Amino acid sequence: MSTFWRYLRIQAFVLLCGIVGPIFLIVYFAMGADPMLQWMFWIGLLITAMDVLIALGITAAGATKQAKTAALEQTGVLALAQVVGIHETGTRINEQPLVKLDLQISGPGIAPFASQDRVLASISRLPMITSRKLVAIVDPMTNEYQIDWERSSLVSGMMPANFTLAEDNTSYDLSGQVGPLMEILQILKTHNIALNSMIDLRSNPVARQQVQDIVRRAVAKPTPAQQAPVAQTQTPGAVLTPPEPSTAQRLQELETLRATGAITEDEYAAKRQQILADL
Repeated sequence: MSTFWRYLRIQAFVLLCGIVGPIFLIVYFAMGADPMLQWMFWIGLLITAMDVLIALGITAAGATKQAKTAALEQTGVLALAQVVGIHETGTRINEQPLVKLDLQISGPGIAPFASQDRVLASISRLPMITSRKLVAIVDPMTNEYQIDWERSSLVSGMMPANFTLAEDNTSYDLSGQVGPLMEILQILKTHNIALNSMIDLRSNPVARQQVQDIVRRAVAKPTPAQQAPVAQTQTPGAVLTPPEPSTAQRLQELETLRATGAITEDEYAAKRQQILADL
């Protein structure tokens, strides 16, 4: 979307919020510019001018952020941002909690460094945050970075990572294997291949071969689950204890209870703080 059309959309929204200004102007001129309504003209003009300036400011800020993101995408490196701490801020934006993350960021070509970031912990982002593994695009010169939530969804397991190799006619699941997935993401970024729900690399033989090599190497190495001994057969009379729900599941269940009105806001805040404190 071009900057001009983005500005028009923002301007329309701002004018809708501050519609009293245009209304005053319309009424003033509809009444034949009555001197008794001179105050309506000046107030309406002031409010309308403020609406325009606000829209211009929001558009400029959005364009600056977009340009920064594009520059990072071109020159930045993909790094793994380990979440080592999650803190409540007591702030909510559009009914979504704002949390502070303590991050340890490391990647190829950059010295590991620590940072703090404030992010909206929406329902879609909570599982990624609580998985404690995010993807960041880092400027290797300045260490400026942005969290890439789309790529983070793949590394954290929110997006399935299934790869089909035509030569083997076999599909391999690399979900949860952070190292190989980070390598594959870097290859896709290097070749300017967008991360979609399904990627066909047959038109790019170089990238295809590189990804195949990583997949084969990853599946050749046993995962911790494969190395674990097989559980003993349950003895008669034994009771199977269901696994404890993950933090992400607990938070999602809590959000559902709140959305359906099953719990109050105070109960929601207290329970959420308790869940985060258990991390």
